[in-house]
Amino acid sequence: MENTIRHNGIVESIEDGHIRVRIVQTSACAGCKVASHCNASEAKVKVIDVYQASPAGMKVGDSVVVSTSGRTAGKALLVGFGLPLLLLLAVLAAMLGTGFGEGTAALCALAVLVPYYIIIWLCRNSIARSVAFYIED
Repeated sequence: MENTIRHNGIVESIEDGHIRVRIVQTSACAGCKVASHCNASEAKVKVIDVYQASPAGMKVGDSVVVSTSGRTAGKALLVGFGLPLLLLLAVLAAMLGTGFGEGTAALCALAVLVPYYIIIWLCRNSIARSVAFYIED
């Protein structure tokens, strides 16, 4: 059975097949009894876009469970962090291997990420369809 990632959330808005759900993402120790006295615990409010037909009777303010598969989460991590890291390291190694100085190589490696993230932004709609969240019944 495939791992599933679930978060409890509150429906913020519902528009033709587009549901915005607010979730509170907590760190692993945020639920600890002494978390209020510790600087390590943190919580972030995030808004998840769910593209599915809204279930009958769902309205703004309802409590829902948003889920996605572990495979989908892995794909999102690869696109957001893995590929940019590999691209950065490849350009850095190529620049250093061809005799450029460390400063120039580092700047070029960072600069190559600008077009990468512009391409990701331009492809955001197709990425949103492949990295999908669902509201559980």
